[in-house]
Amino acid sequence: MAQFDPNDFALAEELKSRAIQMADLSTEEREEFLNALSPDEQKVLQYTWEFWARKNQLEPAGDWRTWMILAGRGWGKTRAGAEWVNEMARSGKYRRMHLVGATASDIRDIMVEGPSGIIDTSPPWFKAQYRPTKRRVEWPNGAWALAFSADEPERLRGEQCEAAWCDELAAWRYPEAWHQLMLGLRLGDHPRVVITTTPKPTALIKKLFVARTTHLTSGSTFENFDNLAAAFTEEIVSQYDGTRKGRQELYAEILTDAEGALWKSDDIEERRIEKLQVPEMERIVVAVDPAMTFGESASETGIVVCGKSYQDHGYVLRDASGRLRPDAWARKVIALYHEYEADAASVKVVAESNQGGELVKHTIQVYDDTVPIKLVHASKNKQTRAEPVAGVYEQERIHHVGYFPELESQMVEWEPGMPSPDRLDAMVWGFTELFIGANITRFAKMRREADLQTTGSYWDRI
Repeated sequence: MAQFDPNDFALAEELKSRAIQMADLSTEEREEFLNALSPDEQKVLQYTWEFWARKNQLEPAGDWRTWMILAGRGWGKTRAGAEWVNEMARSGKYRRMHLVGATASDIRDIMVEGPSGIIDTSPPWFKAQYRPTKRRVEWPNGAWALAFSADEPERLRGEQCEAAWCDELAAWRYPEAWHQLMLGLRLGDHPRVVITTTPKPTALIKKLFVARTTHLTSGSTFENFDNLAAAFTEEIVSQYDGTRKGRQELYAEILTDAEGALWKSDDIEERRIEKLQVPEMERIVVAVDPAMTFGESASETGIVVCGKSYQDHGYVLRDASGRLRPDAWARKVIALYHEYEADAASVKVVAESNQGGELVKHTIQVYDDTVPIKLVHASKNKQTRAEPVAGVYEQERIHHVGYFPELESQMVEWEPGMPSPDRLDAMVWGFTELFIGANITRFAKMRREADLQTTGSYWDRI
């Protein structure tokens, strides 16, 4: 791998902030500029976003309704969104706003209280205050913003606002949250919404991408290298640059499905449903693909909740995967089991035993020995296990309840022959337990009818 060199990613002159332009001046010229400012003016300069921002981080001109910032990791999306909200409040242009993030913790930890969030970027003489019990951010002039989690779209129903900031829209589990927000964005003379997100090929992102009322700002991670820690830039470039994932995470490219993928985005989207459309479940499985190590470079533990209705349709109910210590993923699995225990006639945990064997079962049962666990062993390749589950999808019998961006990205990017990722593995184990194992004869016949170019029984190969 080539040595990382930050000089390879020099910022284009037309994108430079005024601060960077001043840094390019001679020492004498910089001192002359700063000495001409009073102490109060120097203090104000610290909080003047027009001075520090790159030009594409500032509100665009024009008659747009949606400003969508579709940019790579570390580009400065959160800062741009927070600064815009603060300026709208300070100027009095909007006094009633909504803040919508993927989860409640994302709103608090990133949008509001994060290092680039609303509180830290508001100046001392116009300091924003967060009232968590009211879910409100308030400013000294009476302007306020109400916080909503996209995980609870029904909370947005009936709420009205003049403007909104939506963070990581591509990661929202329920697109219904966007639709409810748009129905309430109806106050004032010119209601507007700002979206800050890393791109993913969701139907909503693709629709907004081409909408006439959308102003699109796109940018790569490399534009903000001057403000990112050297260790972060070196690691993220060495890990992602030149890869398919890097095209999305670094260059903000909306990826299309991999050519040989068993799943297609359009098919998943066509059969996606909302929570209110979920029928009664006959069986629910909390499927686990455990990681045996923990750390920044370790694999994630795949944890996916799958259900099967009495009408013989399948449902992805939850993706709770993450980079977790064994005790953490065990507790999460136990919590999910008890959360769904009353929602179906049969609920159990299914865990892959190849990595760790009985240790997986022990890790869960040391915290709760009442949880029923079935260990499954992968004796054959991942393609052989994935194909029949993909077949059930092709029959239009599996639905995603909301949106699962990381899982769905893995589904449409994985091609047979590649190492299969954790979330996808967990999902395959879940639906194998719900559909394949319970219907051996029918699925063996289905695979024969698909004219697989293999010898012997499918069930001899799995």
